[in-house]
Amino acid sequence: MPPLESIVAFVRVAELKSYTRAAEALSLSRTRISRLVMTLEDSLGVRLIQRTTRRLHLTAEGERYLAHAQSILQALDEAAADVGSGLTEVRGCLRINGPMSFGVRHLSPLVARFMAEHPSLEVRLDLNDRRVDLLEEGYDVAIRIGSLPDSSLIARRLTRCRMLFCASPDYLARYGTPATLEELKQHHCLRYRSGPANGDWRFDNMTLAVQGPLESNNGDVLTHAAEAGLGIAHQPSFLVAESIIQGRLVPVLAHIAPRMLDIHALYPARHFLPAKVERFIELLADAWGSPPLWERDMGLSPIAQQ
Repeated sequence: MPPLESIVAFVRVAELKSYTRAAEALSLSRTRISRLVMTLEDSLGVRLIQRTTRRLHLTAEGERYLAHAQSILQALDEAAADVGSGLTEVRGCLRINGPMSFGVRHLSPLVARFMAEHPSLEVRLDLNDRRVDLLEEGYDVAIRIGSLPDSSLIARRLTRCRMLFCASPDYLARYGTPATLEELKQHHCLRYRSGPANGDWRFDNMTLAVQGPLESNNGDVLTHAAEAGLGIAHQPSFLVAESIIQGRLVPVLAHIAPRMLDIHALYPARHFLPAKVERFIELLADAWGSPPLWERDMGLSPIAQQ
């Protein structure tokens, strides 16, 4: 078995993408870190890291080994916590993935708060709208909005939010306010596109083909366009709450029961959940609440949070 010190050195180099930063993090010399990684490669008989004068990147073997090595080190941390005094300290590196727009608005402030409460913790927060593989890419927890695919991951619902129709006061003054879903077909609709699917608006029991001047794969783009009076948007409340509270957007079709979106935390199935993951998930659930924090000042009618 390769020396544990070599495994730790490799993981830090891979996570920090730098021999120098890994050396600083482990309080070792850069030369020592390099030798430890080479020792690991010699022990395994494969090249894990490709080095150039400007950067380093993992080989395919290195990517696979990193996922296993991170799991091994995490298991060792869990074992230490399990037999410790019971005062489990939140420490190590917490790797989080979340959606871009939601993450900037509602996730990143809580990450900063969690780090302030636990100064021994390091965090890697990646925001993007693709479906990452938690196990392959080494994430401890991911935040997902909407339906979840079947998988071996554990999902905990943190809160629910509603999809809202909204438009600027200027747009409604010029084109009128729709009273039914069917009337949306006569309006300029700002459509969200995800992947190859078209921008039709989907509800729990129907799909509505709408037309409009703008289609985008980013909700912030559509929110800004709605504020500019370009049309009606159908957006999750976390994207338009501030705009509605400040009067830049007005809810429409509020009498129609909204489509609800579940917001989950996903994490790999483990017998012993690391303290850093468990406490972070608890923080999110408490902070967002039910109904979610961002909906509470919008003047919306209550919706049962089933």
